[in-house]
Amino acid sequence: MTAMARTENKAEAGSTAQLLAALAKALREQQELTQEELGKRIGYTGSAISAMETGAQPASDKMLAKLEEAIGGGLGIFEKARRFVLLDKYPAQFKNFALVEQEAVTLSSYQTYVVDGLFQTPEYARALIGGSFPRLPDEKVEQLVEARLARRALFDRVDPTAMIELILDESALRRPFGGWEVLRDQLRSLTEDAERDNVSIQVMPMDRGLRGTHAGERGNMVLVDSKEHHRLAYMEIEDESLLVSDPAKVARLTHRYAKIRTQALSPDDSLSLIRKLAGEERT
Repeated sequence: MTAMARTENKAEAGSTAQLLAALAKALREQQELTQEELGKRIGYTGSAISAMETGAQPASDKMLAKLEEAIGGGLGIFEKARRFVLLDKYPAQFKNFALVEQEAVTLSSYQTYVVDGLFQTPEYARALIGGSFPRLPDEKVEQLVEARLARRALFDRVDPTAMIELILDESALRRPFGGWEVLRDQLRSLTEDAERDNVSIQVMPMDRGLRGTHAGERGNMVLVDSKEHHRLAYMEIEDESLLVSDPAKVARLTHRYAKIRTQALSPDDSLSLIRKLAGEERT
């Protein structure tokens, strides 16, 4: 890690990461462990422990789990903090929605340019984040990839199970971020997700506009129903985001989304198309 990257990480470290760094140092010293000794216990170098304690390299999700085992003392501090540390790693414009997404009972997403982040593979996410402009340091890219992949926990949450619906513009299925093999792996992952009982995936065909109407021409949106039965809408463009809660505005977006759904291919036809593009069409 370069000195510049360490400085940037310290400046960007969230309050949760800073608090955990101080707690980890205090617990380590209370147990009379050196940084090298703690690192050896959890499979890291002493310099990695030092970087965590100073904020030069905030603890990864894996490191937090190891710290809980090694010095947590049964308090569960590091385990409970994992969720909030991941939130700190999200881009500023996404943090408010990340909390909403984690608690979603139903989530309905329409995406026109790239696969929804909730469904992305590590390689696809890395290609998107690492290839963006302005370019980010490698360490920051990996932090953002880790945070994005952690969102997939929503697929397996129980009590309540989240019902998740994705409508993808066909062009997103043909756009090879990171290369053709990365795209094919992403498409294969989509076919696996589509077979989950709580997931539905549909494709908006590229030739929809030939039929005279296209309800999705205004771009992406995500609709979320909370466990308190509130519906919200989320939209993001050019590093700016909008979380809509006004009932009248959300109702208008909900109606538009419903029309988008009717114009998309059926789930079965969509899955067949995705398999065909992935090169594994079934007869």
